[in-house]
Amino acid sequence: MVMVSLQRLDWNECDWERMDAYHDRVIFQTREWVSFVARTQNAEPVIAAVNDGATTVGYFTALIVRRFGAGILGSPFPGWTTSYMGFNLDDGVPRREALKALPTFAYRSLGCLHFELKDRWVGAGDASDLGFAQELNHTFELDLRASEEEMFSRMSSSCRWSVRKAEKAGVLVEEAADLTFADDYYAQLVDVFAKQSLTPTYGVDRVRELIRALSPTGRLLLVRARAPSGECIATGIFPAMNGTAYFWGSASWRQHQHYRPNEAIFWHAMKYWKHRGMNFLDLVGGGDYKRKYGPAELTVPSFRKSRIAGLAQLRDVAEVLSRRKFRQKVMSSREQGGQH
Repeated sequence: MVMVSLQRLDWNECDWERMDAYHDRVIFQTREWVSFVARTQNAEPVIAAVNDGATTVGYFTALIVRRFGAGILGSPFPGWTTSYMGFNLDDGVPRREALKALPTFAYRSLGCLHFELKDRWVGAGDASDLGFAQELNHTFELDLRASEEEMFSRMSSSCRWSVRKAEKAGVLVEEAADLTFADDYYAQLVDVFAKQSLTPTYGVDRVRELIRALSPTGRLLLVRARAPSGECIATGIFPAMNGTAYFWGSASWRQHQHYRPNEAIFWHAMKYWKHRGMNFLDLVGGGDYKRKYGPAELTVPSFRKSRIAGLAQLRDVAEVLSRRKFRQKVMSSREQGGQH
């Protein structure tokens, strides 16, 4: 019988090569990604060994943030632009047993009062009767194992038309690696949000930090679409690792939508990662517009638990205040002639 416990490891002594070799490892658990989140969220990384007695049978990845002085353990936490974290486990180690050990680790070992978890491989039934609040998250996933012809045929007829239109119109899709990409992407993102009288939930610095952290690894695809005139009219960001690519973000100028650059970017990303060994492209989250690419629909649960009753509501208030503060900062910057 497996008796699981979690033991925090020294960040500087972690065997990253061993951890990255796990078959259930996702890019959001890598050293580079965790460092990116730590810098952009003022968070403290947590790497723990999952032990069965004296034997290490897996690892756990998370970060700690402070809200009103209370420690919150996120694996991951909403607003981090990070899709999944959680556990990496040896074959035969039940995820339910790892979940059972998590409250003791979060509360006693780390001194946190609240934790949240979204593990790509934890099912809703794994946490039954463990006292976790649960939320179902819908996402879409494209199968890249098919031939290009089959992938293209799975798209809606309107999506295929858009890809062809972009090509015939002379739209050029190119791969990028420069930091100026962040400025192109973010300016377009502001325009996307402005269409609904909103502002982005993060700043351009986060995009720059992502590029700095991931570009050297070869696990990040940055894509620009250029109009026939040479102007950058759309951008896309797709990290990938261990068989799965992810849609992190895309943006485009409204006045150039007639070129259909967004569909061209997605088609390029699908082919790019397919030919680099990725089996799936997770479109990360719902949105009916994603259905046109021909994905399968998946449901991934997220979990949360608080040591003190009512703390979850405090966490929600803190998140709202944090986003409001950021938006006020953006508006103030615009009024003073800052980022547009």
